[in-house]
Amino acid sequence: MRYMIDTCIVSFIVDGCKFSPVVDDILNDYNNQLFVSVESVKELIVMYRRKRMFNKKYKSERDLISAISDVYGLQIIPTTEQVMLVYADLQLNEAEDHNDPSDHVIISHAIVERMPLISSDRKFHYYRNQGLDFIYNER
Repeated sequence: MRYMIDTCIVSFIVDGCKFSPVVDDILNDYNNQLFVSVESVKELIVMYRRKRMFNKKYKSERDLISAISDVYGLQIIPTTEQVMLVYADLQLNEAEDHNDPSDHVIISHAIVERMPLISSDRKFHYYRNQGLDFIYNER
């Protein structure tokens, strides 16, 4: 099966964090294909540049990007016009003050690609009624 991995899950993978049993099973099943939106890669580069993450493990942003696919086996996929159209129509979770535009692009990307999105962000549940197949990683 195909799955979209949110930015936080990629960072947990790189850092060697533990996952909920359901998510751990998905991530360790070699029959599954794991994808990352280019929007998540952008967020990871920003974290690296702000020296928040990965600086001790990778010498450069390029090394980090290469590791995403070469070391961790995640496939990076670009956004498309269709993703942006879904993003433009996405009803935002204002009740929980969910105003992160990168999250909204990643959610839209998962909807367009028809992939379950794995994240530790509880606010993503809201988007299920808009077509998001969401798997929550409880920490």
